[in-house]
Amino acid sequence: MSDDENQIEVPPSFIALFVPEGRIKPTAPWREIRERYEYCEDLANMLTETASTQLWQLGIAESDVLERIGLGLAGGQAGVEEAEAQWVLRRLAELLGWDGRER
Repeated sequence: MSDDENQIEVPPSFIALFVPEGRIKPTAPWREIRERYEYCEDLANMLTETASTQLWQLGIAESDVLERIGLGLAGGQAGVEEAEAQWVLRRLAELLGWDGRER
């Protein structure tokens, strides 16, 4: 394991995606979890511009923007599983400071 891998702190909310109900340990190796986390975190960061643009150009609610992006993630081309897609949407909302209350 390289030093870079040791420095990546995967949040418990992401690790939970790999822990079946009633269990305490993830079913995937740590390396895979870290790789998936990096991918999902990068995806959430990349989507911030798209989400902000949709909010402004379409004049729709934050929840509608997230729903549209969620549909895109569910299409399969983003390379994420359903649970990962939900995590990406929550992280995206967090990055944008969207707390679920419409402005």
